[in-house]
Amino acid sequence: MQDKDLNLVTLATLFVDEDKARAFLEAKRWPHGPVCPFCQSTAVYTLTPKAGSTKPVRAGVYKCKACRKQFTVRIGTIFEDSHIPLSKWLMAIHLMTSSKKGISSHQLARELGITIKSAWFLSHRVREAMREAPMADLLCGTVEVDETYVGGNPRASRGKPTKTGRGTDKQPVVVLMSRDGWVRSMPIPRVDGATLKQAIREYVDSSATIMTDELRSYQGIGREFAGGHFTVTHNHGEFVRRVNDGTDFVSTSTAESYAALLKRGHYGISHHFSKKHLSRYCDEFSFRWNYRKVSDGERMVAAIQGVEGKRLMYGELHRTV
Repeated sequence: MQDKDLNLVTLATLFVDEDKARAFLEAKRWPHGPVCPFCQSTAVYTLTPKAGSTKPVRAGVYKCKACRKQFTVRIGTIFEDSHIPLSKWLMAIHLMTSSKKGISSHQLARELGITIKSAWFLSHRVREAMREAPMADLLCGTVEVDETYVGGNPRASRGKPTKTGRGTDKQPVVVLMSRDGWVRSMPIPRVDGATLKQAIREYVDSSATIMTDELRSYQGIGREFAGGHFTVTHNHGEFVRRVNDGTDFVSTSTAESYAALLKRGHYGISHHFSKKHLSRYCDEFSFRWNYRKVSDGERMVAAIQGVEGKRLMYGELHRTV
C-alpha cells in the first residue's frame, strides 16, 4: 500500500495489532532493512526464542554482528523506553498529523486510553519528531514576514482596558513564509528591529524579496536583499497592492493565514500554549503547513521518518526555558 492511501480505515489494523504496528514502523524507519542504531551496521539478525526457554526473547529484537548489541525499532527514537504500545503511538501520530488545528492532550488521552500526563509527554515527543532539521536551503522568492501575539486575553484590571499589539503581555511569534515554499515560525523575546531583522537574515536567502506590513522595525531590511522590501499599510486599510505593472502583488495575507491557524489551535483546541513550550507548538503547526499539499498518510510517514535521533526525556521538558 502506498503512503498516500494511508488513512483511518487502512491504518485500523495497525491500531489493534502490535506486531503489525511494529512491522510498519520498521518498514518506514528502515526501508532497506534493519540498521544498528549504535554503530550503523547493516549486519544484523533477528533473535528468536529458544525452545523451552524460561525467558524467551520478545518479538522485534535484533542483534548486531559488528558491535554485538541488541536493539529494537524503538532504540534511538522518540519511542525509546516508552511503555506505551507502538500501536497507540501510531494512532497518536496519525491524529496529530491529520488534525489541521492539532489535538489536545486531553483528547489524545481519551482516544488512546492513557493518562493525561502520558498523553502530554507523548504529544511533545511527536512534536519533537515534527521539528525540522536546520534548513539546507534558505527561504527564497517572495517571503512574507509578519509578527503575531499568542496567548489568552488578559483580564481587565479594575475596569481599565487591556493593552493590545506591542503593549500586550502575550508571547510574540514571528512568521516567515515563502509563497512558493515552506514556513518558519518561532517565538521571539521582543518585537523590535534588531530581533525581527536577525530572524530574516537567518532564515531568508539574500536573493529574496521581503514583504511586510508598515511596522517601523522592518525599515532598512530591503538594502540587504536583492529583491528589496515592500510594505502594505494596514492602518490605511491596504492589504494588497499591485506592483511590477500588475504582474505581482504586495501582501502579507499568506503569513497572516498561518498565524490565524496557529491561534485557532490555541483558542479552540488546546486553550493554552505554555510560553515554555510555545516553540514546540510552532514546530507542529509549521510541519503540518509545510506538508499541507500531501495526503494525511504521507504527512504521517514524514513525521515517522523524523523520529530518528530525537529522544526526549520527561525531565528535559521541565528543564526547558
